[in-house]
Amino acid sequence: IATITVTAFGPRVAQHSGHWGNYVPNPVFRLARVLASAKDEHGRVTIPGFYDGVSLDEETRAILEAVPDDIPALHARMGIAEPDRVGASPQEAIQYPSFNVRGIRAAWVGNESRTIVPPEAVAEIDVRLVRESDPDRLLGLIRGHVESQGFHVISGRGPTDEERATHPRIMRFDTSVNYAAFRTAFDSEPGRWLTGAMERLFGETPIRVRTSGGSIPISPFVTTLNLPAVIVPTVNPDNNQHSPNENIRVFDFLRGIRIIAAVLSQPMIEAS
Repeated sequence: IATITVTAFGPRVAQHSGHWGNYVPNPVFRLARVLASAKDEHGRVTIPGFYDGVSLDEETRAILEAVPDDIPALHARMGIAEPDRVGASPQEAIQYPSFNVRGIRAAWVGNESRTIVPPEAVAEIDVRLVRESDPDRLLGLIRGHVESQGFHVISGRGPTDEERATHPRIMRFDTSVNYAAFRTAFDSEPGRWLTGAMERLFGETPIRVRTSGGSIPISPFVTTLNLPAVIVPTVNPDNNQHSPNENIRVFDFLRGIRIIAAVLSQPMIEAS
């Protein structure tokens, strides 16, 4: 995962919208235009080169199609009529880097709302990485896209008086790269070892997912030490991850213990 905080600037302090609503630029609209311009109506990132490097051959597509996602049930559970069209399925979509707005803040809403032109509008963005994507390159592409929208881009600080007087559009652009993605082949030694553990426990071949969306903190160890790793989920898929009422069912908790025990007791595969 890599993260971006973008801040669009308006007046130095909030201005009364009755007096200045048709005169002082509102940073919310400027921020909204930049965010909206980054994706098309089907949810695909429009920034040239964003998906470069990702190629899905027939073998990979067969792996993705083997995952038995129940699409109608997924849509019903999440309350959506149709998905974005980055890929033909949930499994294909997650093979590409993502551009997600995870939060927006500007002024006040609800009982605290005020009739003002806000001084700034802030958006938090996360970019989910895949094995083929270089985070610094993607962040550079996104910054270039902001600049192409006519913004003077700054980092790590607010605009100076001179910048405010010189540039009609100013945006602060702060980034962080948490860690890179990793992937281990199913037919590798750890892949075959873990598949064997699941087959021994459940009596059938497990569902194997090529890419998982979680930003697993073991990634720095995997990439630094150049060691293979495979993730074995032990929770219910509808556990509301990172949302209110995140949960794990007792059944899945107990089954997770069985899975861990099966993995730890599975004989190692001798290196060939």
